[in-house]
Amino acid sequence: MTGVTRDDIRAAVGAGMLNEAQAASLIALSQTRSGVRAHMSGLDEPFELFRGFNEVFIIVGLVILFAGWLGLTGVTITSFTANGYTLTMIYAVIAMAAILLLARYFTLKRRMVGPSIVLAIFFAQAAGQLGAAFGWMMRAGLPEWLTLAAGTSTVLLCFYYLLFRVPFTMALIAGGVFMTAFGIVSLGGTLPEDPADMFLLTNDGPFAILTIALGLIGLVVAMWFDLSDPNRLTRRAQSGFWLHIIAAPAIVNTVALTLFEIGTLPAQLSLIGFVTAMAVFAVVIDRRSFLVSAVGYIVALSVTVIEDQAFIAILLLGFGLVLLGAKWEAIRRSLMNILPAFPGKTRLPPWELLPLEEPAP
Repeated sequence: MTGVTRDDIRAAVGAGMLNEAQAASLIALSQTRSGVRAHMSGLDEPFELFRGFNEVFIIVGLVILFAGWLGLTGVTITSFTANGYTLTMIYAVIAMAAILLLARYFTLKRRMVGPSIVLAIFFAQAAGQLGAAFGWMMRAGLPEWLTLAAGTSTVLLCFYYLLFRVPFTMALIAGGVFMTAFGIVSLGGTLPEDPADMFLLTNDGPFAILTIALGLIGLVVAMWFDLSDPNRLTRRAQSGFWLHIIAAPAIVNTVALTLFEIGTLPAQLSLIGFVTAMAVFAVVIDRRSFLVSAVGYIVALSVTVIEDQAFIAILLLGFGLVLLGAKWEAIRRSLMNILPAFPGKTRLPPWELLPLEEPAP
Protein backbone atom coordinates (compact mmCIF):
# COMPACT_ATOMS: atom_id res chain seq x y z
CA MET A 1 0.00 0.00 0.00
CA THR A 2 1.51 3.33 -1.04
CA GLY A 3 1.54 6.39 1.24
CA VAL A 4 -0.84 9.31 0.95
CA THR A 5 0.80 12.22 -0.90
CA ARG A 6 0.25 15.98 -0.66
CA ASP A 7 -1.62 15.77 -3.97
CA ASP A 8 -3.95 13.17 -2.44
CA ILE A 9 -4.68 15.45 0.51
CA ARG A 10 -5.17 18.44 -1.81
CA ALA A 11 -7.61 16.35 -3.87
CA ALA A 12 -9.45 15.36 -0.70
CA VAL A 13 -9.86 19.04 0.18
CA GLY A 14 -11.14 19.76 -3.33
CA ALA A 15 -13.62 16.88 -3.08
CA GLY A 16 -14.94 18.13 0.26
CA MET A 17 -13.72 15.07 2.20
CA LEU A 18 -11.45 17.22 4.35
CA ASN A 19 -11.56 20.89 5.19
CA GLU A 20 -8.50 23.09 4.93
CA ALA A 21 -7.70 23.05 8.65
CA GLN A 22 -7.90 19.24 8.78
CA ALA A 23 -5.64 18.94 5.73
CA ALA A 24 -3.00 21.25 7.23
CA SER A 25 -3.12 19.36 10.54
CA LEU A 26 -2.83 16.00 8.79
CA ILE A 27 0.22 17.09 6.80
CA ALA A 28 1.85 18.59 9.89
CA LEU A 29 1.33 15.32 11.79
CA SER A 30 2.64 13.28 8.86
CA GLN A 31 5.77 15.40 8.57
CA THR A 32 6.38 15.20 12.30
CA ARG A 33 6.12 11.40 12.33
CA SER A 34 7.95 10.62 9.11
CA GLY A 35 10.42 13.49 8.81
CA VAL A 36 10.06 16.63 6.75
CA ARG A 37 12.70 15.88 4.16
CA ALA A 38 10.77 13.02 2.59
CA HIS A 39 7.79 15.31 2.03
CA MET A 40 9.60 18.34 0.59
CA SER A 41 10.19 17.08 -2.95
CA GLY A 42 9.89 20.16 -5.06
CA LEU A 43 7.32 22.62 -3.71
CA ASP A 44 5.50 24.44 -6.49
CA GLU A 45 2.75 26.97 -6.96
CA PRO A 46 -0.60 25.15 -7.14
CA PHE A 47 -2.25 26.08 -10.41
CA GLU A 48 -5.33 24.36 -11.73
CA LEU A 49 -7.85 25.46 -14.33
CA PHE A 50 -9.82 22.23 -14.58
CA ARG A 51 -9.67 18.68 -13.25
CA GLY A 52 -10.56 16.63 -16.24
CA PHE A 53 -12.43 16.73 -19.50
CA ASN A 54 -15.80 16.53 -17.77
CA GLU A 55 -15.15 20.02 -16.43
CA VAL A 56 -14.29 21.19 -19.95
CA PHE A 57 -17.55 19.65 -21.14
CA ILE A 58 -19.49 21.53 -18.44
CA ILE A 59 -17.64 24.77 -19.25
CA VAL A 60 -18.70 24.51 -22.89
CA GLY A 61 -22.28 23.93 -21.79
CA LEU A 62 -22.21 26.91 -19.43
CA VAL A 63 -20.78 29.20 -22.11
CA ILE A 64 -23.45 28.15 -24.60
CA LEU A 65 -26.16 28.51 -21.95
CA PHE A 66 -25.04 32.02 -21.02
CA ALA A 67 -24.64 33.05 -24.66
CA GLY A 68 -28.17 31.82 -25.35
CA TRP A 69 -29.47 33.83 -22.40
CA LEU A 70 -27.77 36.99 -23.62
CA GLY A 71 -29.11 36.47 -27.13
CA LEU A 72 -32.63 35.70 -25.93
CA THR A 73 -32.81 38.76 -23.69
CA GLY A 74 -31.09 41.03 -26.20
CA VAL A 75 -28.41 41.93 -23.64
CA THR A 76 -24.77 41.93 -24.69
CA ILE A 77 -21.61 43.05 -22.97
CA THR A 78 -21.56 46.37 -24.80
CA SER A 79 -25.17 47.09 -25.68
CA PHE A 80 -28.59 46.76 -24.09
CA THR A 81 -30.33 49.78 -25.58
CA ALA A 82 -33.10 47.68 -27.09
CA ASN A 83 -34.45 46.72 -23.64
CA GLY A 84 -34.18 49.94 -21.65
CA TYR A 85 -32.55 50.15 -18.25
CA THR A 86 -35.46 48.63 -16.30
CA LEU A 87 -35.54 45.39 -18.25
CA THR A 88 -31.75 45.29 -18.27
CA MET A 89 -31.68 45.50 -14.48
CA ILE A 90 -34.27 42.73 -14.22
CA TYR A 91 -32.33 40.51 -16.62
CA ALA A 92 -29.09 41.18 -14.70
CA VAL A 93 -30.68 40.23 -11.38
CA ILE A 94 -32.18 37.05 -12.89
CA ALA A 95 -28.79 36.13 -14.37
CA MET A 96 -26.98 36.69 -11.07
CA ALA A 97 -29.56 34.63 -9.18
CA ALA A 98 -29.21 31.75 -11.65
CA ILE A 99 -25.42 31.94 -11.45
CA LEU A 100 -25.58 31.79 -7.64
CA LEU A 101 -27.67 28.62 -7.86
CA LEU A 102 -25.29 27.07 -10.38
CA ALA A 103 -22.30 28.04 -8.24
CA ARG A 104 -23.90 26.47 -5.20
CA TYR A 105 -23.95 23.18 -7.10
CA PHE A 106 -20.74 23.25 -9.15
CA THR A 107 -18.59 25.16 -6.63
CA LEU A 108 -19.82 24.21 -3.17
CA LYS A 109 -21.15 20.71 -3.86
CA ARG A 110 -19.11 19.39 -6.80
CA ARG A 111 -15.93 21.40 -5.99
CA MET A 112 -15.20 21.91 -9.69
CA VAL A 113 -12.45 24.35 -10.64
CA GLY A 114 -13.12 25.27 -14.27
CA PRO A 115 -16.89 25.76 -14.00
CA SER A 116 -16.34 27.84 -10.84
CA ILE A 117 -14.01 30.18 -12.74
CA VAL A 118 -16.45 30.53 -15.63
CA LEU A 119 -19.37 31.21 -13.30
CA ALA A 120 -17.36 33.92 -11.52
CA ILE A 121 -16.71 35.60 -14.88
CA PHE A 122 -20.40 35.40 -15.79
CA PHE A 123 -21.34 36.89 -12.41
CA ALA A 124 -18.92 39.78 -12.94
CA GLN A 125 -20.44 40.46 -16.36
CA ALA A 126 -24.01 40.37 -15.05
CA ALA A 127 -23.10 42.62 -12.11
CA GLY A 128 -21.44 45.04 -14.52
CA GLN A 129 -24.63 45.15 -16.58
CA LEU A 130 -26.59 46.04 -13.46
CA GLY A 131 -24.28 48.96 -12.73
CA ALA A 132 -24.26 50.07 -16.35
CA ALA A 133 -28.06 50.06 -16.48
CA PHE A 134 -28.16 52.11 -13.29
CA GLY A 135 -25.77 54.61 -14.89
CA TRP A 136 -27.96 54.80 -17.99
CA MET A 137 -30.98 55.43 -15.78
CA MET A 138 -29.12 58.41 -14.27
CA ARG A 139 -28.27 59.65 -17.79
CA ALA A 140 -24.58 59.40 -16.95
CA GLY A 141 -21.89 60.06 -19.52
CA LEU A 142 -19.50 57.40 -20.77
CA PRO A 143 -16.86 57.77 -17.97
CA GLU A 144 -19.53 57.71 -15.26
CA TRP A 145 -21.30 54.82 -16.99
CA LEU A 146 -18.14 52.71 -17.10
CA THR A 147 -17.21 53.64 -13.54
CA LEU A 148 -20.60 52.58 -12.22
CA ALA A 149 -20.41 49.32 -14.15
CA ALA A 150 -16.94 48.49 -12.83
CA GLY A 151 -17.71 49.62 -9.28
CA THR A 152 -20.95 47.64 -9.05
CA SER A 153 -19.26 44.54 -10.41
CA THR A 154 -16.37 44.88 -7.95
CA VAL A 155 -18.59 45.28 -4.89
CA LEU A 156 -20.84 42.36 -5.80
CA LEU A 157 -17.82 40.20 -6.61
CA CYS A 158 -16.58 40.76 -3.06
CA PHE A 159 -19.81 39.23 -1.77
CA TYR A 160 -19.48 36.43 -4.33
CA TYR A 161 -15.99 35.64 -3.02
CA LEU A 162 -17.24 35.57 0.58
CA LEU A 163 -19.94 33.11 -0.45
CA PHE A 164 -17.95 30.70 -2.59
CA ARG A 165 -14.22 31.43 -1.97
CA VAL A 166 -13.31 30.90 -5.63
CA PRO A 167 -9.65 32.03 -5.83
CA PHE A 168 -9.97 33.35 -9.41
CA THR A 169 -12.53 35.85 -8.13
CA MET A 170 -9.67 37.79 -6.54
CA ALA A 171 -8.26 38.49 -10.01
CA LEU A 172 -11.65 39.80 -11.12
CA ILE A 173 -11.94 41.96 -7.99
CA ALA A 174 -8.46 43.38 -8.52
CA GLY A 175 -9.23 44.14 -12.15
CA GLY A 176 -12.48 45.80 -11.11
CA VAL A 177 -10.67 47.95 -8.55
CA PHE A 178 -8.27 49.16 -11.24
CA MET A 179 -11.08 49.97 -13.65
CA THR A 180 -13.13 51.75 -10.98
CA ALA A 181 -10.16 53.80 -9.78
CA PHE A 182 -9.21 54.79 -13.34
CA GLY A 183 -12.83 55.72 -14.03
CA ILE A 184 -13.05 57.93 -10.96
CA VAL A 185 -9.78 59.69 -11.84
CA SER A 186 -10.85 60.18 -15.46
CA LEU A 187 -14.01 62.00 -14.35
CA GLY A 188 -11.88 65.09 -13.87
CA GLY A 189 -10.87 65.11 -17.54
CA THR A 190 -7.30 63.95 -16.89
CA LEU A 191 -7.14 61.45 -19.73
CA PRO A 192 -4.08 62.07 -21.96
CA GLU A 193 -4.46 62.50 -25.68
CA ASP A 194 -2.35 59.42 -26.31
CA PRO A 195 -3.59 56.47 -24.20
CA ALA A 196 -0.10 54.95 -24.42
CA ASP A 197 1.18 57.80 -22.23
CA MET A 198 -1.16 56.97 -19.34
CA PHE A 199 1.34 54.70 -17.61
CA LEU A 200 4.50 56.79 -17.99
CA LEU A 201 5.86 58.19 -14.73
CA THR A 202 7.39 61.07 -16.71
CA ASN A 203 3.91 62.46 -17.48
CA ASP A 204 1.92 64.73 -15.20
CA GLY A 205 -1.18 62.51 -15.11
CA PRO A 206 -2.05 60.42 -12.03
CA PHE A 207 -2.54 57.11 -13.80
CA ALA A 208 1.04 55.82 -13.48
CA ILE A 209 1.24 56.60 -9.77
CA LEU A 210 -2.25 55.16 -9.26
CA THR A 211 -1.24 51.97 -11.08
CA ILE A 212 1.82 51.44 -8.90
CA ALA A 213 -0.10 52.28 -5.72
CA LEU A 214 -2.88 49.81 -6.52
CA GLY A 215 -0.28 47.23 -7.56
CA LEU A 216 1.48 47.59 -4.19
CA ILE A 217 -1.83 47.26 -2.37
CA GLY A 218 -2.58 44.12 -4.37
CA LEU A 219 0.88 42.79 -3.52
CA VAL A 220 0.33 43.40 0.20
CA VAL A 221 -2.99 41.52 0.10
CA ALA A 222 -1.42 38.71 -1.92
CA MET A 223 1.41 38.40 0.59
CA TRP A 224 -1.15 38.31 3.40
CA PHE A 225 -2.75 35.32 1.72
CA ASP A 226 0.65 33.70 1.14
CA LEU A 227 1.95 34.21 4.68
CA SER A 228 -1.23 32.71 6.10
CA ASP A 229 -0.63 29.50 4.14
CA PRO A 230 3.13 28.96 3.60
CA ASN A 231 2.65 25.31 2.61
CA ARG A 232 0.14 26.38 -0.07
CA LEU A 233 -2.50 23.82 0.66
CA THR A 234 -5.59 25.99 0.89
CA ARG A 235 -7.53 28.36 -1.34
CA ARG A 236 -5.84 31.31 0.37
CA ALA A 237 -2.60 30.53 -1.45
CA GLN A 238 -4.46 30.19 -4.74
CA SER A 239 -6.16 33.54 -4.11
CA GLY A 240 -2.71 35.01 -3.53
CA PHE A 241 -1.52 33.53 -6.81
CA TRP A 242 -4.23 35.30 -8.82
CA LEU A 243 -3.56 38.58 -7.01
CA HIS A 244 0.14 38.28 -7.89
CA ILE A 245 -0.87 37.85 -11.53
CA ILE A 246 -2.61 41.25 -11.43
CA ALA A 247 -0.29 43.11 -9.03
CA ALA A 248 3.03 42.16 -10.62
CA PRO A 249 2.39 43.72 -14.05
CA ALA A 250 0.99 46.85 -12.41
CA ILE A 251 4.26 47.35 -10.54
CA VAL A 252 6.81 46.01 -13.02
CA ASN A 253 5.30 47.20 -16.27
CA THR A 254 4.78 50.82 -15.21
CA VAL A 255 8.36 51.28 -14.01
CA ALA A 256 9.84 49.25 -16.86
CA LEU A 257 7.80 51.05 -19.51
CA THR A 258 8.90 54.44 -18.17
CA LEU A 259 12.61 53.52 -18.08
CA PHE A 260 12.37 51.90 -21.49
CA GLU A 261 10.69 55.02 -22.93
CA ILE A 262 13.46 57.30 -21.57
CA GLY A 263 15.93 55.31 -23.64
CA THR A 264 19.20 56.59 -22.12
CA LEU A 265 21.95 54.24 -20.99
CA PRO A 266 21.42 55.00 -17.28
CA ALA A 267 17.71 54.33 -17.71
CA GLN A 268 18.42 51.04 -19.47
CA LEU A 269 20.85 50.00 -16.74
CA SER A 270 18.27 50.99 -14.15
CA LEU A 271 15.72 48.86 -15.96
CA ILE A 272 18.03 45.85 -15.87
CA GLY A 273 18.69 46.42 -12.17
CA PHE A 274 14.98 46.84 -11.43
CA VAL A 275 14.00 43.67 -13.26
CA THR A 276 16.82 41.77 -11.53
CA ALA A 277 15.61 42.99 -8.14
CA MET A 278 12.06 41.89 -8.93
CA ALA A 279 13.36 38.50 -10.06
CA VAL A 280 15.18 38.08 -6.74
CA PHE A 281 12.02 39.12 -4.92
CA ALA A 282 10.00 36.56 -6.89
CA VAL A 283 12.43 33.80 -5.90
CA VAL A 284 12.35 34.85 -2.23
CA ILE A 285 8.54 34.77 -2.02
CA ASP A 286 8.48 31.71 -4.31
CA ARG A 287 6.21 33.29 -6.94
CA ARG A 288 7.12 33.00 -10.64
CA SER A 289 4.50 35.51 -11.83
CA PHE A 290 6.85 38.45 -11.27
CA LEU A 291 9.36 36.97 -13.70
CA VAL A 292 6.72 36.40 -16.38
CA SER A 293 5.67 40.06 -16.29
CA ALA A 294 9.25 41.24 -16.82
CA VAL A 295 10.26 38.98 -19.70
CA GLY A 296 8.62 41.04 -22.45
CA TYR A 297 10.50 44.17 -21.44
CA ILE A 298 13.85 42.37 -21.33
CA VAL A 299 13.25 41.17 -24.89
CA ALA A 300 12.27 44.68 -26.02
CA LEU A 301 15.37 46.12 -24.39
CA SER A 302 17.56 43.51 -26.07
CA VAL A 303 16.14 44.36 -29.50
CA THR A 304 16.70 48.10 -28.96
CA VAL A 305 20.14 48.06 -27.39
CA ILE A 306 21.85 45.10 -28.99
CA GLU A 307 20.08 45.33 -32.37
CA ASP A 308 21.74 42.75 -34.66
CA GLN A 309 22.71 40.57 -31.71
CA ALA A 310 19.27 40.78 -30.17
CA PHE A 311 18.40 37.18 -30.91
CA ILE A 312 21.51 36.02 -29.10
CA ALA A 313 20.36 37.97 -26.04
CA ILE A 314 16.86 36.53 -26.37
CA LEU A 315 18.35 33.04 -26.69
CA LEU A 316 20.38 33.59 -23.53
CA LEU A 317 17.30 34.93 -21.79
CA GLY A 318 15.32 31.84 -22.72
CA PHE A 319 18.15 29.60 -21.55
CA GLY A 320 18.29 31.47 -18.25
CA LEU A 321 14.54 31.13 -17.69
CA VAL A 322 14.59 27.42 -18.46
CA LEU A 323 17.56 26.92 -16.12
CA LEU A 324 15.87 28.94 -13.40
CA GLY A 325 12.68 26.94 -13.79
CA ALA A 326 14.58 23.65 -13.69
CA LYS A 327 16.70 24.61 -10.66
CA TRP A 328 14.26 26.90 -8.89
CA GLU A 329 14.31 24.99 -5.60
CA ALA A 330 18.11 24.80 -5.38
CA ILE A 331 18.53 28.48 -6.29
CA ARG A 332 15.91 29.52 -3.76
CA ARG A 333 17.46 27.42 -1.02
CA SER A 334 20.87 28.97 -1.59
CA LEU A 335 19.44 32.49 -1.74
CA MET A 336 17.33 32.12 1.39
CA ASN A 337 20.27 30.70 3.34
CA ILE A 338 22.40 33.71 2.33
CA LEU A 339 19.81 36.34 3.23
CA PRO A 340 19.77 37.53 6.85
CA ALA A 341 16.65 37.23 8.98
CA PHE A 342 13.88 39.68 8.11
CA PRO A 343 10.24 40.07 9.25
CA GLY A 344 8.10 37.31 7.80
CA LYS A 345 10.98 35.16 6.54
CA THR A 346 9.94 32.17 8.63
CA ARG A 347 6.37 32.47 7.32
CA LEU A 348 7.43 32.11 3.68
CA PRO A 349 7.25 28.71 1.94
CA PRO A 350 9.84 26.36 3.51
CA TRP A 351 13.29 26.26 1.93
CA GLU A 352 15.70 24.66 4.42
CA LEU A 353 15.11 21.13 3.13
CA LEU A 354 14.29 21.85 -0.50
CA PRO A 355 15.92 19.17 -2.71
CA LEU A 356 18.98 20.10 -4.70
CA GLU A 357 17.89 17.60 -7.36
CA GLU A 358 14.47 16.39 -8.40
CA PRO A 359 13.74 12.86 -7.13
CA ALA A 360 13.72 10.05 -9.65
CA PRO A 361 10.23 9.22 -10.95
